[in-house]
Amino acid sequence: MKLIQVNNAAEGGKKAFDLVKEAMENGLETMGLATGSTPETLYQEMVSSDLDFSKLSSVNLDEYVGLSATDPQSYHMYMHEHLFAQKPFKESYIPNGKATDLSAECQRYEKILMDHPVDLQILGIGRNGHIGFNEPGTAFDTPTHVVELTESTIQANQRYFDKIEDVPTQAISMGIQSIMKSNMIILLAFGTAKAEAIKGMIEGPITEELPASVLQNHPNVIIIADSDATCELSQ
Repeated sequence: MKLIQVNNAAEGGKKAFDLVKEAMENGLETMGLATGSTPETLYQEMVSSDLDFSKLSSVNLDEYVGLSATDPQSYHMYMHEHLFAQKPFKESYIPNGKATDLSAECQRYEKILMDHPVDLQILGIGRNGHIGFNEPGTAFDTPTHVVELTESTIQANQRYFDKIEDVPTQAISMGIQSIMKSNMIILLAFGTAKAEAIKGMIEGPITEELPASVLQNHPNVIIIADSDATCELSQ
């Protein structure tokens, strides 16, 4: 793991963008994308740049079960608003949260990942150490799957919905096995709420109780984090 410390999320977005640009210069074909507030500064940098992403493919980490692609809170809509409307990719894949057969949808999405190996995966990290929606206890060899979201994750996502009853309780997520197949991973983390998870990911044991700790086993992980997110590290 390589740690790049930054002053704030805006600087973190710029650092991540520089790495994306470098990857494109080195033949990047498929980007793995994340949602939520953490990668927004990266996407702002991508949108304001003169880079052309129309020859790249993208695959997203996850989507809520039960939300259509046109739902304002869906990750389809998030990606459209924050990136794709201004910077379209050649093809973009996001799990179908309205699939009638969720098991079949997971298999379909895993086939997409096999056909589009991820060169560069963008990740955030949950307060409980989840990556994607892989909650504590998820086996490291798990492929794309349906996740029962923990109470802490539901509460963290409540800010995007009118009331907590509206927050979906399930999601389709790339599995940890799927994420670990990426050639390169950039994990972004900002704020003290992420400090405990960052400490466990970098300095703690590799355990399924903190899913992000598995990244210690990946050969090419870059962590971009501010001083608040790294304040609990021992050095």
